[in-house]
Amino acid sequence: MHLLVVYHSRTGGSRQMAEAAADAAGAEHPVRLLEAPAATADDLLAAGGYLFCAPENLAALSGPMKDFFDRTYYAVLGRIEGRPYARMVCAGTDGEGALRQMARVATGWRLKEVQSPLVVRTGAQTPEAVLAPKRIAPADLDRCRELGAALAAGLALGIF
Repeated sequence: MHLLVVYHSRTGGSRQMAEAAADAAGAEHPVRLLEAPAATADDLLAAGGYLFCAPENLAALSGPMKDFFDRTYYAVLGRIEGRPYARMVCAGTDGEGALRQMARVATGWRLKEVQSPLVVRTGAQTPEAVLAPKRIAPADLDRCRELGAALAAGLALGIF
């Protein structure tokens, strides 16, 4: 079963993070990368593990990522328990609100977190900086690649 990477990105930061993780993971294990609006409950059921990546907006999970969880939550409840997952957030500051919301959904699904969450902080605080296209630093993209590769390797080896 493949690794499913579900992401939302409005200004490009989370997309860059998800793509970096998915590219590295693909060298270890089959990967499917989907934008949150396109991801379905069937996609969750078909996957062996998950990586969720989204921006934090106003100290909370972005709307399209929240919508993904809302649309799929009850359709997979009790059917994906024990599967591994990890979280990544692109945030102007701490990302804690978005991380907390994703963790609550994963707890309800009884998923198993197998990597520490990764937050890339952009420092965007003004309206102009928040809305501007993001360019994630190479060192941060390397951290995303490491997370993706480790998650995929664990799936490939049957560790998770």
